[in-house]
Parts: sequence; structure tokens; C-alpha cells
Amino acid sequence: MSDMPSSETFVEQDRLGVPALLDALTDLVERARAMPMSSSVLVNRNEALDLLDELREQLPTQITRADEVLSDAGHVLDDARDEADRIVAAARARAQELVAREEVVRVAQGRAEEIVTQARVEAERLRHEADDYCDRRLAEFEIDLGKLVTQVQAGRARLGQRLAQDSPET
Repeated sequence: MSDMPSSETFVEQDRLGVPALLDALTDLVERARAMPMSSSVLVNRNEALDLLDELREQLPTQITRADEVLSDAGHVLDDARDEADRIVAAARARAQELVAREEVVRVAQGRAEEIVTQARVEAERLRHEADDYCDRRLAEFEIDLGKLVTQVQAGRARLGQRLAQDSPET
């Protein structure tokens, strides 16, 4: 039939990620047989639909993974807050025990504040990294989907031109 790999070959490769599926779909269109005297091509509908189905299945998985990363960052932030609360509580208890020693109390309070500040900085850094990661992943999805939309629009435009040329003049 054709020397192109079928979409089944692409889909069977351990369930490809979104970028690989988009590459496979692009490859399918690029390798499609050209129509004589036209910029249109013949694309195997089943192969294209298989790749699009796989893409539909993968997108929610990728988005779920991004949500998991955000959730993990939230847990780390919560753990850091809990740890900071425990440290502050411990520092206060210790300070009360040493109330007679004013200098020791001041040192303990200063250290507790440093630890709380460090925990907040670390939690903010982790949250920022998680947000940055999710933003980058979503930007990649946006670019990939934009390319796909552009390809679909171009194909529809070509089909519209061909339909306009083929329609009987009245």
C-alpha cells in the first residue's frame, strides 16, 4: 500500500505524549499522497482519526499530571507551614521556660523568626517553581494546539477553494 508507517505504529509505541502525537499527525499530512495539479493531499482518515483520538486521550493525562505537580507543591507548602508552626510553638515554650534569662529569650525569638522566614521563602520558591512548570507545560500545549488549528484551517481553506472550483456555475 504505502511506505508510510501507519497511525497504529505511532499509537502502539507505549502511548506517545502530546508532542509526539502532534509530530505523528504532522508526519501523516506531510507524507500524504499529493493530488495531481493541486496542493491538496489524500490523508488516510482512519490514521488521522486514530492519532486525534490518542491526542484527546493524552491531553487530559498531561493536564492531570500538571495538576498533580501543583497539588504536590501545595502539600509541600502546607508541610512547611506546619513545620514552621511547630518550630514557633517550640520556640515560644522554650522562651517561657527561660523568661528569667532575657538574652536567651531574645535569641530564641530571633531564631524562630529566622526559621519561619526561611520556611516561607522556601515555600514561596516551591510554589513559584510549580507555577512556572505548569505555565511552561500549558504554553507548550497552547503552541501545539495552535499549530494544529493552523493546519486544520489551511486544509479547510484548500478544500473550500477546491469546492468553489468544482461547483457548477449557475
